Amino acid sequence: MEYNLADLFESVVDVVPNREALVYVDHPGTGAERRLTYAELDAAANRVAHHLTDSGIQPGEHLGLHLYNGVEYLQTVLACLKARIVPVNVNYRYVEEELVYLYRDADLVALVFDAEFADRVAAALPRAPKLRHLLRVGPETAGVPGAVPFGDAEASGSPARGFPARSADDQFIIYTGGTTGMPKGVMWRQEDLFFAGLGGGAPTGEPVKTPEELAERVAAGGSGITFFPTPPLMHGTSTLTAFIGFNFGQRVVVHRRFVPEEVLRTVEKERVTSMSLVGDAMLRPLIDALGGPLKGTDCSALFSVSSSGAIMSETVRRQFRELVPNAMLLNNFGSSESGFNGTATEDSGPERGFRLRVNSRTRVVDPVTHEPVAAGEIGRVAQCGHVPLGYYNDPRKTAETFFERDGQRWVLLGDMATVDEDGVVTVLGRGSQCINTGGEKVYPEEVEQALKAHPDVYDALVAGVPDATWGNHVAAVVQLREGASQPSLADIQSHCRTRLAGYKIPRQLVIADSIQRSPSGKADYRWAREVAVAADRR
Repeated sequence: MEYNLADLFESVVDVVPNREALVYVDHPGTGAERRLTYAELDAAANRVAHHLTDSGIQPGEHLGLHLYNGVEYLQTVLACLKARIVPVNVNYRYVEEELVYLYRDADLVALVFDAEFADRVAAALPRAPKLRHLLRVGPETAGVPGAVPFGDAEASGSPARGFPARSADDQFIIYTGGTTGMPKGVMWRQEDLFFAGLGGGAPTGEPVKTPEELAERVAAGGSGITFFPTPPLMHGTSTLTAFIGFNFGQRVVVHRRFVPEEVLRTVEKERVTSMSLVGDAMLRPLIDALGGPLKGTDCSALFSVSSSGAIMSETVRRQFRELVPNAMLLNNFGSSESGFNGTATEDSGPERGFRLRVNSRTRVVDPVTHEPVAAGEIGRVAQCGHVPLGYYNDPRKTAETFFERDGQRWVLLGDMATVDEDGVVTVLGRGSQCINTGGEKVYPEEVEQALKAHPDVYDALVAGVPDATWGNHVAAVVQLREGASQPSLADIQSHCRTRLAGYKIPRQLVIADSIQRSPSGKADYRWAREVAVAADRR
């Protein structure tokens, strides 16, 4: 056996076939749910895999998943892995032009889509000539020519395995980006993804030394852990969280969409132990629910709450700890291009910055020479060893991002950072979002942390706006707490001066009804800049 995700999953199934693997709440609040054991999930994935191969989809060809969270999402990912078909995530927020780009850029030959998106799929299909096989999840609501009902595909496929031998080189593609440019497909070998994104079968311990050891550990251990990835599975982190749960032989819970009250009811009912989310955008609504309509919800089983893709601010973490003191809050750092890099230190915050203890494969390097920077100097975060092959269909961007040094392959991430004498890395922010104001560099994330500590601020994004004097000035786009009085720019500036250097203080304040983010909670900086620029022109 190799470090192939399907092989590893099947090895776990064989030692705990009757253990519950997946719990799915279809429509939060209705009580509708599905529960599958490892053996049942395995058989369900086999059925879809055989349907795909019987329909002519070949190993190495690409299948898109244009779906909300559900059994069908993880079932199809597993089916692809079993049949050596490459799964490709599709952002379900995309409209026709973005879908056409992704369908074509990813060379999709098959697509599994939610019926709710049928109109957009039908509009994009005529300009995606390679797409030849479609599966529809849910009732037919609009005409998509040739789409096969997902249930029919399940019924037509065999529940047995019987697949050709697989390889550690089989690919898994994660499309990333889209809020600051067109999305890019990150190509992973499955062995590299297993170690970089799934912790080698033990994210908090010692990675396995052989593929067979994964099932041996599961057989020797017990059950009792429940993983709950709350963001959309279409973002790589949630799918990887589900697979971490499968690699442990434990239970994974998913909801169709993020509804704070229903998330908390599920935490209580299913005795969730580990929940993942994306920053304040998801944690804050949970706090509001726990302090209001769901006060008294039993979260005593909740051991850890982790965030990736956006930071849980110091203020929000403190509020959650007051309500759920037993839960450990982890600000994890990683990306689609690197997997997991490290976890924030306890002293991270507006005063000291976003500080990380990184793994042994992560460095801060000069973006030109690729040499490690000295303590205190600014560089870019990079990772070596288990890294992706590159970006699909984008050799130019691949050449800019991936490099060879000291006989190892490296990936150069977009995050600017410094490192201290103890090896602790302070992440300053994405280089592409850096604001140059009067020659000084300001990273939005740092200012956002300070803004969110203001008692009237519910959420905030920071962007640079063209300025005749400074080149750019710092603009804060702020969503206020419900019932809060509107602060003045002077109020916000006075608050930030206790936490930030003068040149980082916002010179413009825009109050928005809500902050626009992706479904997973990631910041939409393009939107923030447009809002701030439009307000500045008034």
